[in-house]
Amino acid sequence: MSVGFPKSRREMQSPSAPSRIENQEGIVLILEVITIFLVAIAMSMAVAHALEFPGKLRLDHKTYATVQTIYYPGFTVARVGEPLAGVAVLILLLILPSRGTAFWWVLSAFIALLLMHAVFWFVTQPTNRYWLRSQKLSRAGAKFFAVDRTAQSGADTTDNDNLEWQHFRDRWKYSHIVRAILSVIALIAITIAISRG
Repeated sequence: MSVGFPKSRREMQSPSAPSRIENQEGIVLILEVITIFLVAIAMSMAVAHALEFPGKLRLDHKTYATVQTIYYPGFTVARVGEPLAGVAVLILLLILPSRGTAFWWVLSAFIALLLMHAVFWFVTQPTNRYWLRSQKLSRAGAKFFAVDRTAQSGADTTDNDNLEWQHFRDRWKYSHIVRAILSVIALIAITIAISRG
């Protein structure tokens, strides 16, 4: 039976190397779970919009314009998950070693989320302004959507109005289909990365 030497005071106070590694692994695990959760939230918003597209194609202009306003503010609040997902994936990307398959999967997820944001800001967001121009918004909402109050939509529609709202309807919905595809890619990529890591 071997007897060990008594530990010095410093050794007794500082955690051993294995417990430090366990703490780091625990923190990384928490970050990975949060990241998957945030990417799933981002995906759920885009997929929800994509899935409703066939049903909403059956709506006339007036009904469609009325139904379109149900997303605000609920979807706007939930969309906070999207930039947070990007930040979480970026943090994972920065802490992973740049060699190995997990890194490339995380990078793929990050690029998909970046493209998803680009589609939102360059296609979806300008279209949101069209849908919200006749809605009563809070000051913050009006600022975020940069709604032009001078172009109010009337109840009666001409042929040009009919073509205009169909153009914006299709642009809005197809942008969400693209965002849904990108978000699914991001979720699959981050899940593979974490399972391989």
